[in-house]
Amino acid sequence: MVAGVSLTIGAAPAHAERLAGVFRDHSECERIGAYGITQGWWDDYSCQWEGRYRYYFLYA
Repeated sequence: MVAGVSLTIGAAPAHAERLAGVFRDHSECERIGAYGITQGWWDDYSCQWEGRYRYYFLYA
């Protein structure tokens, strides 16, 4: 599910959403993002590839 990786991020994304998860696979990121909407955890989300870390970051 979520990779147990400790990462230091230099700056928050411009849209200032919170980091909700870190994933190896884009499909897993999308699945959890959609699940969060159905559970009422957030209204919107985005999965962004961070090449320097080689993970997808879920912002919600």
